[in-house]
Amino acid sequence: MFKGETINTPSMLAVEDAIFALEWGKSVGGAKGLIARSDANAAALQKIVATRDWLGNLAEDESIRSTTSVCLTVEGADEAFIKTFASLLDKEGAAYDVAGYRDAPAGLRIWCGATVDTADIEALGPWLDWAYETAKQA
Repeated sequence: MFKGETINTPSMLAVEDAIFALEWGKSVGGAKGLIARSDANAAALQKIVATRDWLGNLAEDESIRSTTSVCLTVEGADEAFIKTFASLLDKEGAAYDVAGYRDAPAGLRIWCGATVDTADIEALGPWLDWAYETAKQA
């Protein structure tokens, strides 16, 4: 077994993690509960977007817009601005890994999946305002 051969047995930690995730999902209402949590998060983020003229949805057509990995545009932002914006949020512990994909237009990517509490999405609004204003001054 220890001759450098690959074995295909998953670690018990990975199995336990999967079991924990399934139990948690069941505890919040199963598939319907998980979808409801994600939908509530996306709706909370859309309220934030609707009240800021500098923020928009990358996918303008709502019918094709993701409700989990929501991609946003930031008026006048280029890659450097978004990098600064995301870094500010990260340093404050307000949001992590929110810069859009490197091959996508400059913007933000906010995770609204079921593992996030809606209150945390709602709390993000003032942080986005702060980071936007701070990055503009940089």
